[in-house]
Amino acid sequence: MPKAKSFLFKRFLKRTFSKLEKLIFLLKELLTPRQFIYLSCILVGMSSALAVIILKTFAHWVFKSSQRLDAFFHLPYSNSTLPIIGIVITVIITKRLLGGSIEKGTSQIMYAVAKKRGIIPRKQMFAQIITSSFTVGMGGSAGLESPITVTGAAFGSNFAQNYRLSYKDRTLLLACGVAAGIAAAFNAPIAGVLFASEVILAEISITAFIPIMISAATGALISTVVLNEDILFSFKNVEFYDFHNIPYYILLGVLSGLVSINYARTFRKVEHYIASLKFNAINKALFGAGILGVLIFFFPSLFGEGYENIKILADNHPEQMVKNTVFERFSDSSWILLLVISATMLVKVYATSLTLSAGGNGGNFAPSLFVGSYLGFTLASFLNLTGLTKLPIGNFTLVGMAGILSGLFHAPLTAIFLIAEITGGYSLMVPLMIVSSVSFAISKRFEPHSFDIKNLADKGEVFTDNRDTNILNSIDVSKLIQSDYKAISVSPNLDELVQKIQESDDAIFPVLDEENKLLGLIFLDEIRPIVFSPFKVKYTTTNEVMHPPKEIIFYDETLETIMEKFDTSGCKVLPVLQEGVFLGFINKQLILEKYRMRLKSMVIE
Repeated sequence: MPKAKSFLFKRFLKRTFSKLEKLIFLLKELLTPRQFIYLSCILVGMSSALAVIILKTFAHWVFKSSQRLDAFFHLPYSNSTLPIIGIVITVIITKRLLGGSIEKGTSQIMYAVAKKRGIIPRKQMFAQIITSSFTVGMGGSAGLESPITVTGAAFGSNFAQNYRLSYKDRTLLLACGVAAGIAAAFNAPIAGVLFASEVILAEISITAFIPIMISAATGALISTVVLNEDILFSFKNVEFYDFHNIPYYILLGVLSGLVSINYARTFRKVEHYIASLKFNAINKALFGAGILGVLIFFFPSLFGEGYENIKILADNHPEQMVKNTVFERFSDSSWILLLVISATMLVKVYATSLTLSAGGNGGNFAPSLFVGSYLGFTLASFLNLTGLTKLPIGNFTLVGMAGILSGLFHAPLTAIFLIAEITGGYSLMVPLMIVSSVSFAISKRFEPHSFDIKNLADKGEVFTDNRDTNILNSIDVSKLIQSDYKAISVSPNLDELVQKIQESDDAIFPVLDEENKLLGLIFLDEIRPIVFSPFKVKYTTTNEVMHPPKEIIFYDETLETIMEKFDTSGCKVLPVLQEGVFLGFINKQLILEKYRMRLKSMVIE
């Protein structure tokens, strides 16, 4: 009987979705393109918000279930054991159910926009929810916001694919899904809009803000109605800032920038080390998660997202951080408490990098807020304990979050308005602007690309804040190679060359060896006097008329680098090699034509 009911329920859902899909297709025919985009952004916003609700609820259920599991089995050192179990479960799910891999981080969204024309795999609509819930819900030291943004982007992308929308509209709806996800996660619609425009989209016009704002508002509204207040991340007790403390906020901005740089570089080092280990997936998970378990044993606040600990610090109750820990006997010593909090702040990057590189799924958004709050608390508490001044602990704890978020993700506007929205007002706007801008300036000076996309940006595979670079990097180099060339072999005369000239309209002829390696180039304009003289044709060798290329294009180079080679050499056509093998030519004029075509299609209006 239960199976029959399950079958009928699935059949009902299938019919319902089929009818809804037909209705949306009908509306697409009846509405103008712009009206359909407005409708689409509402539907994408609703879908992303529901995904956030499911993700947070499921993660909360995993957490509660793991606590019940601990109570039943009496796991030794449960706070250290549960994250290991969660990461191993995540690895098994990824391996058995998700094809062995899962894309992590917001960098994958930008890669999809830059290189995959905004197409995100359908599995990302549910894969992030399942895997991150087990990782974070069981204590992995990461955040849920990155999986939320990827899920929202996947909903927007697949909606656009399903209803056959253009690349421009697909990218816009992808951004709408991201904005709605962030808005729903924090009940911060403005931060959602700014995150989508600052981090996800490199080029956006004013008119594109309307659909993104609608999606963000939709996501925030649904989240507010459905989720309980204790699941949302919010603060109410905030003091109005004192302008006499401005120098200390500047100092916090400087420290935030430096800590952001250290966080990014340390994370990459740990990630590369774990990736270099010759372990299988399970052993690597056990190794990385095992170290994480040790860190959590000494610093329990590293368990999970850590938002409750941020609230504790903002309320200036650091003694609660050491309850049931090895440091509990020092709960009355302000200096030792400060030392423990400072150490926790510095160790957080190791906990998060181990969580993710060992096979867990999550993001660095929540860890950046965690580190920022601890930094702000540490600075204010230190200055207060020394007697130099009397700073509001809560304000510095909250503003510090904006500093690290801005420095790490290069998103100062998102940082400013996110903290302003979750604190329920704009009384900290000036300190937020100071700390975020100073942190961003310092981080940008030493780390040109944001933490999340540096590896891809170094390869030229994601958008940057340079418009020309964005468009060039979105063009597929392999499709520009002209492989219909007439090759010449080394010869004591030019008979073969003359024959090839008669058979084609080419102006350049590559000279290749038996292994298709490029030996040189022969230019028709230079040898015209020779080919019209039978005597010279017979007694002139290819070595005498060929020249080494002024520049060589390698197959894996970005178009930005290729254009620099065209400018440096002054050539209109250059040869392309892959591992020494000649592939063909690339024409500068063809690149410029592709650039103009892509410029028309890429700008979101």
